[in-house]
Amino acid sequence: MMNMNGFDDLAQLLQVIGQPARLQILLAIGTSETCVCHLEATFGWRQAYLSQHLMALRKAGILLARREGRFMHYRLNDPRLLEILRQAAEFQGAGLPELVPSSECSCPHCYEQRST
Repeated sequence: MMNMNGFDDLAQLLQVIGQPARLQILLAIGTSETCVCHLEATFGWRQAYLSQHLMALRKAGILLARREGRFMHYRLNDPRLLEILRQAAEFQGAGLPELVPSSECSCPHCYEQRST
């Protein structure tokens, strides 16, 4: 007999990540840890818009968050999800987003990337 709870959990996961912005966020974060400023610079979205999506992904247990001073950093809770999303994006012919450092951000990662 099939485990229906597994399908319920899968349906819930797909519902949470099923919005285009959330898929882009997850693919952009990839295997790294990413500051919100990178997502803002990459997509040109307002911080409030990003925060809504990041909160939903965090509440669903898909993302983990870490605060460093005034900067929030996000990473995937389970990196196995990334490969599934990359394969789905490739299957659909969707380009993978690439993070860019923010020219206005003073987080340590942006500062380090601008200095090199």
